[in-house]
Amino acid sequence: MFHFRKRIAVDRELTPEASSSEGVETPDTPKCAERRHHFDPNLPVDEIELIDATLTRGDTEKAIKIEVTPVQDDSPYPEVCTAVRNYDVDLPANTIRAWAIGLVLCTVGSAVNMLFSLRNPSVTITTYVIQLAAYPIGRGWDLIFPDRVFEVMGVKFNFKPGRFNFKEHVIIVAMSNAAYGGGKLYATDVLLAQQVFYRQQFGWGFQLLFGITTLCTGYGLAGLMRRFLVWPAAMIWPGTLVNTTLFHALHDDKPADPTRANGWLFQGLSYFNFICWALPNSIIANKLFGGSHGYGILPTTLDWSVISGYALSPLIPPFHAVANSIAGVVIFFVLVSAGLHFSGTWYADYFVVQSSDAFDNTGAKYNVSRILNDQLLLDEEAYHAYSPIYLSTQFALCYGLSFAAVAAVIIHAVLYHGPKIKSQYQKGRSQEDDVHIRLMKKYKDSPDWWYFVLFVVMVGVSFAVCTAWPTGFPAWAYLICIILPIIWTIPVGIVQATTNIQIGLNVLTEFIIGYLLPGHPLAMMCVMFKNYGYVAMQQALYFAQDLKLGHYMKVPPRAMFWSQLVASVWSAIVQIAVMNWALGNIPEICSDQQADGYTCPGGRLFFTTSVIWSTIGPARLFSGNALYSSLQWFWLVGAVSPVVTWFLARRYPKSIARYINMPLVFGGSGWIPPATVYSYLCWGSVGFIFNYYIKRRFNGWWLQYNYITSAALDCGLVLSTLLIFFTLYLTSANAPRWYGNYDVYETLDQRGLAIKNFAAAGETFGPTSWP
Repeated sequence: MFHFRKRIAVDRELTPEASSSEGVETPDTPKCAERRHHFDPNLPVDEIELIDATLTRGDTEKAIKIEVTPVQDDSPYPEVCTAVRNYDVDLPANTIRAWAIGLVLCTVGSAVNMLFSLRNPSVTITTYVIQLAAYPIGRGWDLIFPDRVFEVMGVKFNFKPGRFNFKEHVIIVAMSNAAYGGGKLYATDVLLAQQVFYRQQFGWGFQLLFGITTLCTGYGLAGLMRRFLVWPAAMIWPGTLVNTTLFHALHDDKPADPTRANGWLFQGLSYFNFICWALPNSIIANKLFGGSHGYGILPTTLDWSVISGYALSPLIPPFHAVANSIAGVVIFFVLVSAGLHFSGTWYADYFVVQSSDAFDNTGAKYNVSRILNDQLLLDEEAYHAYSPIYLSTQFALCYGLSFAAVAAVIIHAVLYHGPKIKSQYQKGRSQEDDVHIRLMKKYKDSPDWWYFVLFVVMVGVSFAVCTAWPTGFPAWAYLICIILPIIWTIPVGIVQATTNIQIGLNVLTEFIIGYLLPGHPLAMMCVMFKNYGYVAMQQALYFAQDLKLGHYMKVPPRAMFWSQLVASVWSAIVQIAVMNWALGNIPEICSDQQADGYTCPGGRLFFTTSVIWSTIGPARLFSGNALYSSLQWFWLVGAVSPVVTWFLARRYPKSIARYINMPLVFGGSGWIPPATVYSYLCWGSVGFIFNYYIKRRFNGWWLQYNYITSAALDCGLVLSTLLIFFTLYLTSANAPRWYGNYDVYETLDQRGLAIKNFAAAGETFGPTSWP
């Protein structure tokens, strides 16, 4: 039997260090807590009601006690209280053991991820794999090396300074996450598109500097943003709580629940579209219930990869984040989309509901080679003789929602977090939100100037990369693109730190460069407007999340700084070396006919994207009389809607209005496409069960086991995927032949043929002239 408690499932025993009140600042006024947490959806409502009731009664002394107690004892957030220890243990972190294991795993993971990213289907070694693998390696190290101090030329060192501990483990995981937290080095897709599809080769110097600056520019930004995204207690970074829980489970010698993935004996369980199975040739049924190209109503799956494959584990984000994201999916990708699609808007009758492909006026995939000249620029005559670009209904809507999201996140940050951002800038590390920042003050911090110098150096090297090689990218365009992550990192980071969902800038960067340099596809890709404008911010948030992990686990900041920096540079070198080796040694690599599947899907996607956004340009898609010009109204909708919800939250602070997050309503479904409505609805259903029903009905169980359950499911999925990939896919084994593995894929939805009208041979649809 479980003992369920309303708050924390385990009693917290404070050490003398943790319970000390030294350095705790008394709030300036009794309303300090109320102002700080007024719009905080992660703080339990009963806490806010207690503060409000106390202030209403005018009990100043009790109000101050309410404000100070969480700082003295623990985080004000129950999830953090359970997953993170509220005391520090003096253990070595910056050790030879941590660096040796970390660099080896960084090298192996970078090489494997890079090589298999060129293959379709692919496989990725995630940091969960590293977190699991590092533990037995570290314990094995202890069996080999002696706990003895050596001295060489006056330098003392120890290969085994005690038992392998969790702080060393954090250093190893942080190195791996810095190296390939997103799978592979994003810049390699650009290099592949440049070298293979555009036939341009700038050499190793360009490639190495390109890759290193892509990673390290973001790291400099992350360090400069610590006072806003890492140190405040409200920036809980839910994803890190899974890591901390797993660290404690491993090093506390607690047994883990085994879990395994589904998907070989009965592949139909992944997309359990039983209505489509019953009506495989019904266009309407496959549009409404299809999980691959339809609306995915009645989502049912037993495959964790379908649930967490794009939006990550639904057990991690708080329920209000799940609810906002699913509200956006239902409103826009189901209701609005259905109205547009079934009314034939944007010639929707000739396409499936959802596809990530672009189409021509015959309904076939858009052939970009037909509109390019020998210089790989737009051939106007060929373009007008061929076809405009058509998008599926969901794909078109995703651009509108991206416009709204990037506008909404700025307004949301100013209205909801503006005063706190100003205060955090002024106070820096002196802000006293909880016990964790106080405990970290015993360690020397990495000074801001370290990160500032790193950022300035990376900007300078990036500027040289843009101008020293014949990239065709003007220097002024680089200056514009580097402003984007500087502006958006804090607003997007605040949303991610409180919800575990990131709002992407990929569409914004493509949109801007498409207007600035129309007709120059290589400029958008190769000179990294998208890399320095979007990926720099994405990398900054990866690093910020790891810095929060180190903050929670009480790892010295300077050890975190150097481990992440060295791992980033080394990983870029390894991945670019592997990429060049593969291009020189794998026959017919990146061709559609490559025998082993090394077709370079990422580089191919970059090539197609560059043609759409820079060669054709957004003006031909979204401006004037263009087919999708109405989507430009989403900019205004995104900017205005947070103002409305902010006024509602101020007027009704205890209503559902305080939980409405318009950046998530617009951008929480940012993985559509390639994710589907079906996968998001499955994700939301599981999120509702765990983070709403179980959390409220069995709060003690949820606090104790929710994050470790998420880690177990994710780790089980990764391990089983690796096992299936290397034992079945690479050996060309066939799945058992029966209905559940073959016939379930014969529906119109699975074949991408749930289409109302087809253009007859030799005929086209749509306008006879286009911009």
